[in-house]
Amino acid sequence: MEKNVKMSILCQIYGKLLTEKQFMLLDDYYNNDLSLSEIAENYDITRQAVRDNLKKGENKLFEYEEKLGIMKKTMAQEEKIAIILSEITKIKAKSSDKEVGKILERIRTELNCLV
Repeated sequence: MEKNVKMSILCQIYGKLLTEKQFMLLDDYYNNDLSLSEIAENYDITRQAVRDNLKKGENKLFEYEEKLGIMKKTMAQEEKIAIILSEITKIKAKSSDKEVGKILERIRTELNCLV
């Protein structure tokens, strides 16, 4: 997974555990695609201060993920749901029973809500 995507996801999951400043800087850098210089100008701090805060925030996010593993568990769950949805599609294609088709469609709808 690309680092920017990973950091964005980690920021969504654990962002509230960071300081407000770390969260805002990470959000601007990874989600709003601002450069270090743009962020430094917006917050009236140096590029080095932005970089230092980003590194500290990134390290905290990685530490939280290592200890809690929410992103890893979520991704594994999404993979399992995708497999189940694929199997439902196969069963529905082979089944001629309309009632079974309705049940499978309700299951599919519920599973899609989880993703």
